[in-house]
Amino acid sequence: MSPTLYMALLGEVTVSADAGEIALPASRKARALLGYLAATGRPIRRERLCELFWDLPDDPRASLRWALSKIRKVVDKDGIRRIIADRERVTLALDDLHVELRHIWVRLNDDPPFIPPPELRHMAELFEQPFLEGLESAGTEIFQHWMISERQNVRLMHLNVLRRLALHPDISQEERIVWARRWQEETPVEEEAARSLIKALAMSGRLDEARACEASFHESAKEAGLPALGSLLPDTQDLSDEGLLVERPAETTPRRMLRKQKIGFCRARDGARIAYATVGEGPPLVKAANWLNHLELDWDSPIWGPTFAACANERTFVRYDERGNGLSDWNVNDIGFEDFVRDLETVVDALGLERFPLLGISQGCAVSIEYAVRHPERVSGLILIGGYATGWRIGASAEEQARREAVLTLTQHGWGTSNPAYRHIFSQTFMPDSNPEDLEWFDEFQRQTTSPDNAVRFQEAFGHIDVRQSLAKVSAPTIVFHAREDQRISIDQGRELAIAIPGAEFVPLESKNHILLGHEPAWTRCVAETTAFLAKHGI
Repeated sequence: MSPTLYMALLGEVTVSADAGEIALPASRKARALLGYLAATGRPIRRERLCELFWDLPDDPRASLRWALSKIRKVVDKDGIRRIIADRERVTLALDDLHVELRHIWVRLNDDPPFIPPPELRHMAELFEQPFLEGLESAGTEIFQHWMISERQNVRLMHLNVLRRLALHPDISQEERIVWARRWQEETPVEEEAARSLIKALAMSGRLDEARACEASFHESAKEAGLPALGSLLPDTQDLSDEGLLVERPAETTPRRMLRKQKIGFCRARDGARIAYATVGEGPPLVKAANWLNHLELDWDSPIWGPTFAACANERTFVRYDERGNGLSDWNVNDIGFEDFVRDLETVVDALGLERFPLLGISQGCAVSIEYAVRHPERVSGLILIGGYATGWRIGASAEEQARREAVLTLTQHGWGTSNPAYRHIFSQTFMPDSNPEDLEWFDEFQRQTTSPDNAVRFQEAFGHIDVRQSLAKVSAPTIVFHAREDQRISIDQGRELAIAIPGAEFVPLESKNHILLGHEPAWTRCVAETTAFLAKHGI
């Protein structure tokens, strides 16, 4: 169906038809509401819309009805109702409404993702304008946080366009330099962007500029605390006989997932900002947070990348950074089990998810169990890996508690240093069968994801976890995985979970690793068994 209305969200919101632009309401709230409905593209609960745009003691529902009446005059044209509303939800039907930003997102995620230069140039021009320009303060604080997260997603799309132009095989070398320079200016410490500009300059014979660009990048990376890199100047084997770029290696699945994921932010009850991400298409699968997460860095991980890519296969995979680490707020008053459960509640509510399976890993298992007991109508299944019902301060031997206390002291004094020995304590117990490169990555990853003080607070919080009274109350179908030789959480603890949860399946895995690695047979079996479990229960 050809669209009869066109809507722009980059720059000021506009709606137009073949006959020209349609006048919008004078109310900034009404225009912001229209932009929000177009950007989300899904049914939104009326309560959510009220929270986004109207503060008490106003009458939010009456204000919403008034705003909807205004935007209906804009989009309900030619006998077509595009604002679909009932007593619970409001939807902007997009079947014959061309929303430019949504069209760009679809084009950037086409497979194969080839886009000709003229179309990319037009996209780059559009991205010079801010998302929903002038509407930053049109709603409540919740709306403002949504705007921040959406503008970050728009920025990532912009960078995607600049990258494609800088590396496109069908543009001239001089134009390649222009786009590579703009890409590098937007991401001054991104190695790939700097390398593309330096290579383009070198291939054009502008070696002095290439060397100056390289020196500037190294200085910026050093100031940002990034590890030193070797020369970024191209070797002769990187060039073809014609002086053109050699075809790039195929993009890995995790890197493609990182490019496609959308990041958002929501506020917990105590005001802590929680970052969450969605990627993939299909029914939702929600992962509870665990030690430690970072929504962006995770995808480069030899540890998490394969697992998360498998989770997003034919599903909308939802995860979030726990308070105190990753992209969520680090400076928070409370880090404890109750906060962990409430943060999961906050993310699920922010996304409007009604029913979904929950994936828990390590302490995320306890969080998933508690959430499932409190909200049985929303959890369709539990997938628990390497979990436990009680933390190390409950029931552990005096010797084990003494070891944990010693680790707390080491963490407090050595976590943030350049010496990885302190963090290596965790890496070795999490993944004793991993190779040195994986351990080195995990050492550095832990340093980047949280502060020394928070690392201690997390360990303290994990020690006090106790969901024993909740296990018998779980009503969702459950499958429990545990490595036979897990050196961090014993298989007995995993078996106890399965015994106490009614009807739970227990699958022992042949591994020593607390965190399963994508190259080991135990990981392959875990993925296969999970797929069969979800299919068996129609989840």
